[in-house]
Amino acid sequence: MQSLIGIATILLCVFGGFALHGGEMGVIWQPVELVIIIGAGVGTIILGNPRHVLTEMWLQVKEVLGRRKDGQEFQRQLLLLMYELLQTAAGGLKALDAHVEAPHESELFKRYPMVLHEPKLLHFIVDNFRLMAMGKISAHELEGVLDQEIDAIYEEMAQPARSLSKVGDAMPGFGILAAVLGIVMAMKSVASGADTGEVAVAVAAAMVGTFIGIFMCYGVLDPISNRMRQLVDDERQALDSVKVVLVTHVAGKPPLLAIDAGRRLVQLNTKPSFARLEGWIDKLNNPEAGAEEPATPRRRKGDLRAQQAA
Repeated sequence: MQSLIGIATILLCVFGGFALHGGEMGVIWQPVELVIIIGAGVGTIILGNPRHVLTEMWLQVKEVLGRRKDGQEFQRQLLLLMYELLQTAAGGLKALDAHVEAPHESELFKRYPMVLHEPKLLHFIVDNFRLMAMGKISAHELEGVLDQEIDAIYEEMAQPARSLSKVGDAMPGFGILAAVLGIVMAMKSVASGADTGEVAVAVAAAMVGTFIGIFMCYGVLDPISNRMRQLVDDERQALDSVKVVLVTHVAGKPPLLAIDAGRRLVQLNTKPSFARLEGWIDKLNNPEAGAEEPATPRRRKGDLRAQQAA
């Protein structure tokens, strides 16, 4: 909805303002100019990026223009999934095999569909639980491995936004290119004996190319690439949160403290309080208790002391 409001605002203000100024919308409609400018932009994207970047770019653009997921619900599902996996791992990492080997068939993972629909995050989780199950690894070693993996994933996810931004920067140049070609045709019409009015119309049509190029740069591609960068940052935050949970667990901390360490990396607009997190976990452990109730400060303190002693 927010994306649609933004698009509607841009179109209404730009073209509505033009109409209020006395302009005729038919003058702006220049299909040949659009073919030249947009075709050059699309061709540049295809020429300058490998297939996997193009695929990722398409997925990110669809996510930008599509319905946005509920950030708070996503964080709830991610934190509770990690808690359940850590609880299962407490009985031995081999107990996780049935879940991490086929997460889409696991009843545990099926309870958290929003995480299942994030392939990079899902693979990051299951791959690193497999890593911990393969042998003893220290918290410091695991943190180093995860940092390198996250950097590699982030670099791959950030490339589409950078490529789209560069093409956006080039759109005014493509607009000038289309305008120059239009001026060439206008001059040809002069040589053919066109009158002043016909030449003026041809020049105006050529100048629309410059408008289209600038509009595509600042009104379309720049905001889309900026939103793509924000989505990638959100995905990195989820990866960092999982990393901290795993590292804290390997360091010997109990599941609740490990999950709380991951909670602290969540962005403020979707970050649950510790009381709320504990309420989610209490409801998970005692589903018959009914509605989730935040624990009192005294109870939380006692739980933490008990877990630290463990």
